[in-house]
Amino acid sequence: MANHKVGLECSVCGSRNYSVNVSTNQREQRLELKKFCKHCQKVTVHRQTR
Repeated sequence: MANHKVGLECSVCGSRNYSVNVSTNQREQRLELKKFCKHCQKVTVHRQTR
């Protein structure tokens, strides 16, 4: 199983703050994680970009 990098984008301000490794299995939904956004100065939901 190979992994590839995807970017995570803040759902509030839209900045791309993080990149994570994700397996290549087909996912029906995008990855969503709660992470700290340095621009918003709070923990927000970050969604996977395409």
